[in-house]
Amino acid sequence: MVLAASVATLHGNEAIRSEFARNQMTTLSQETEMTTVVLTLQGSTVPAPLRQLPGITLESPAARSGIDSATEQARRVIVVGDDALLAAIVTRLMRKDRLHVDVALVPTGSSRAARNYRLPGGRTAVRLALEGSAQPFPLIRDDTGTVIVGSAIMRGTGGEELFGEAYVDDERLFRGPARGIEIRPSHRLPGVRATMLGRMPRRRWLQGRAIQTGAREIVLTRDGVDHPRVITRSTFYRHTENWRLVCVRD
Repeated sequence: MVLAASVATLHGNEAIRSEFARNQMTTLSQETEMTTVVLTLQGSTVPAPLRQLPGITLESPAARSGIDSATEQARRVIVVGDDALLAAIVTRLMRKDRLHVDVALVPTGSSRAARNYRLPGGRTAVRLALEGSAQPFPLIRDDTGTVIVGSAIMRGTGGEELFGEAYVDDERLFRGPARGIEIRPSHRLPGVRATMLGRMPRRRWLQGRAIQTGAREIVLTRDGVDHPRVITRSTFYRHTENWRLVCVRD
């Protein structure tokens, strides 16, 4: 009788452990689904391996409330879209003090950001977004609190030259007339780099922590999105915190 009771107890304990293990696996699976979210724009096609995850389709990169609600509980955000969408999402994460969230990019077309950070495209990008690990990178923003991930372009109005001056840290990029300037984030410190636009055999890039530009009239385009008005001054600089990008390790 004692032996039979011991065997019954043993089987009961094994059943409890088995049920506990299944519950742990279920909880882990649910946590993974709950903490990874896919964000894309209307008209974009989400790759099949990502459709099993929670996803939000936004009307435009300017849908701030949609981005905020979708990323509120996320530990990883997979962006299926272009540089404008990626920049909008990272901007919201910065403003909401959520830069600890991992961000992955699956480009839907040509992407300056993907080239800046040496990210793959196609199926490799999907696999990296699901399985890759994130690394911290310098976050570049401007004085309006807007992040750039690909590039920013400054030109004069109406196709005219940009007349003013720009400095990268203490080094002068230009003074006087210029066709325009291009600013890009860097995947390494000090964080930001800039060059003059024009027909030059080889561009001269300056690197620093910040670039300050002042001109009579500046038409600013960030990651393909035009600033709504003409400005006279602009500063791009490295934010106090890094952002976390899922990438291929060197």
